[in-house]
Amino acid sequence: MTGSELTHVDPLGRAQMVDVTPKEPTHRKALAKGKVYMKPETTSLVASNAISKGDVLAAARIAGIQASKRCSDLIPLCHPLLIGSVSINFTLGDDYVEVEAQVETVDRTGVEMEALTAVSVACLTIYDMCKSADREMVISEIALWEKTGGKSGVFKRSELQK
Repeated sequence: MTGSELTHVDPLGRAQMVDVTPKEPTHRKALAKGKVYMKPETTSLVASNAISKGDVLAAARIAGIQASKRCSDLIPLCHPLLIGSVSINFTLGDDYVEVEAQVETVDRTGVEMEALTAVSVACLTIYDMCKSADREMVISEIALWEKTGGKSGVFKRSELQK
């Protein structure tokens, strides 16, 4: 493939989904992270489960898991995948909640978009759950941190990219 060939465009210039059927299924894993910056008082409310809407982290965990499974419904040329596992974890700082999503499958294409979608929706859920306490929150730093499997092999975000 040359640099001028577009993988998601057919010879007539129309959008197309890449044909992955000839590829062999392999174990694939992706790790994505993002942060919701907030006032320290809001982080304290999240940590003590005192947000009026309920358990922020439980709601965000479920939202992230659901989002990873619905990724192909949201991103037009994304393949539907059989997700093997999704884990959503949180780290609370003084003025942020960090969301980490790890998604795994055995399939013909990777789960980077599923992990990024999981983080994005979990961050949005945190914002929604906390907006009555803090409307100045900022969702930031959503990025792929690691991926394994497939032809391109292993990717790990370097210290310089953080």
